[in-house]
Amino acid sequence: MIVMTPLALAATVLVGIVTGSVTIPAYELWKVISGEGDAAYHTIFWDLRLPRVLVGLVTGACLAASGALLQGVMRNPLADPGIIGVTAGGGLAAVIALVLFPQHAVLLPAFAFGGALLSSLTIYLLAWDGSSSPVKIVLAGVAMNALLGAIMNGIMVLNSDRIQNVIPWLSGSLSGRSWPHLVFMIPYAAVGLMLTPFVARVANMLVLGDQLSRSLGVRVELQRFLIIVLSSLLAGAAVSVAGLIGFVGLIVPHAMRLVVGGNYYILLPFSIVGGAILTVLADTAARSLFDPLELPAGILLACMGVPFFLYLLKRKREVR
Repeated sequence: MIVMTPLALAATVLVGIVTGSVTIPAYELWKVISGEGDAAYHTIFWDLRLPRVLVGLVTGACLAASGALLQGVMRNPLADPGIIGVTAGGGLAAVIALVLFPQHAVLLPAFAFGGALLSSLTIYLLAWDGSSSPVKIVLAGVAMNALLGAIMNGIMVLNSDRIQNVIPWLSGSLSGRSWPHLVFMIPYAAVGLMLTPFVARVANMLVLGDQLSRSLGVRVELQRFLIIVLSSLLAGAAVSVAGLIGFVGLIVPHAMRLVVGGNYYILLPFSIVGGAILTVLADTAARSLFDPLELPAGILLACMGVPFFLYLLKRKREVR
């Protein structure tokens, strides 16, 4: 598994680069990388495909890491930044930036992180009743998700003349993503991903339950809050560039948990790589299978994620 994962990642990157409305032959790809080859292939590789694949890798990694952390602190395999309202908070802030303050588009990642963090804080406060029950957090998150979605739709209705660039983003699309988008999100994503190994130990303890975690010396409320903040940073970084791509944070961590187990020292890195692979593959399929049309990757992922979510929900009920 350790050997296969990097190979799968490399193969995914290769497929994402060579596949599309114009296929880049292997011999031409090598020429382009070495600085030679056809000018058209050079443009497709360096200006279109490579930055788009890299944005997909970072987006998927952030969403999967966020989902894995949330599933741990909530002790719920159905937890996901999109389902419990974290992504919706970042999405609302990003819509506000795109529609109302387009002149500040360079600050879009900051807007998205701020929105995700504010949404997380609100959810946490709504669920607080002397302690933060994971069940209450999930229920508060679902309610916030609905409210923020309604506000987002209201803003777009009131500013219908400005939403043409927002609609593909709402569906979760990597179309047109290039080097500036990667530069926008890298600082936020890098900080978030580099911090994930430092919370693995606490996440392992929180999975055991609040009472046992306290007996092991964990400050449960503080650590849960900090991990939710970290999850918000990761989700905000992804949302700021890729839009409302959902279900990566649900599917990947759960699938990786079945393969490598629940130890977060192992689960987190495998989830990060798995999320990157799934997002790039979904984007590659979405822009290749429907040529000359291009389907947003978020729609394809939703078509995969909803049945998986219902399966998890049914399986959980049967276990109970």
